[in-house]
Amino acid sequence: MELQTYLISNGYIPLDKSWIIRMGALDLLNGYKDLVIFLDKQENLGGDLNALSRIAKVWDSDGPWDVGESGTIYRLVFWNNLKTGKPREILTSGTLTLRCKNMDSSQSMLCFNPEHLLKLDNQTSQWATMAYLHGDRRKVKNPPFKLQVTYDSVEHWEQQRKKGKTWEARADPTLLAQASAFLRKLSGKQLDFNPEQAEDYCFARAFGILNAENGEKMFPSLIGHETNRIKEVEKAMDSYKKRAIIETDDHRVVQAIAMLIKTDTHSSQEEVQSRFSNPGCVEKTWPKFWDFLADADNILKKVSIA
Repeated sequence: MELQTYLISNGYIPLDKSWIIRMGALDLLNGYKDLVIFLDKQENLGGDLNALSRIAKVWDSDGPWDVGESGTIYRLVFWNNLKTGKPREILTSGTLTLRCKNMDSSQSMLCFNPEHLLKLDNQTSQWATMAYLHGDRRKVKNPPFKLQVTYDSVEHWEQQRKKGKTWEARADPTLLAQASAFLRKLSGKQLDFNPEQAEDYCFARAFGILNAENGEKMFPSLIGHETNRIKEVEKAMDSYKKRAIIETDDHRVVQAIAMLIKTDTHSSQEEVQSRFSNPGCVEKTWPKFWDFLADADNILKKVSIA
């Protein structure tokens, strides 16, 4: 069986949270209930999609929004507060609580064009995404990766609704590409990976495809994620080289360095996991990450790597 098909069909790759959040936002903004039904049927949603489920269930109430650590969902409800003029309390946790203190939060954002919105918060595309989801359909030329996902998601959602159908979920293409590249490397073949967006940086840096300087130039928003990922990856790699416990709460950093350790040492999943102070942080977006790492050698026995 082809590698990527095998990974998806056996549940190693989670749902594409970026896609689902956009589908969910469009459902909620347009009065559809499909999102709640879909999420209630899922297992191992991860932190961000659990937050989306909570938001969906209180969307029509007056209570607070509990967005957990999801910066995307925070911006969704924040923008909705601005748009409706009916501000509701937003509850945050973990790293997001600190990050929110440095986020742009002006009422005037509603008047900004998408080009202006793309300059905010270290050039994240999330504010431009929220404007687009809320009905401002102006597009930019050559959009950043995640904004193109937004354009594609709206097109898909609208086409499905015109047919009288609900939207379709998909596996996370970013994690699928990283998992596939990791397995190729683990099998002894040359690493084949092209970093397309900020969420690829940690993996690309860990495996020597990018350095910190290039990463910062290519993806300025990296300094405003769960951590300053430019610095956080360097700190994690330094700890790994010194055989020290890797202290980080950033799920992307843990995933990247864990895959690096596995390819370098061929240690067991338990041994790799023990190298991290907070291995559970991967629950945020890849709930079955440690299962995937534990099964990596067996996966290679069942699929062919070209």
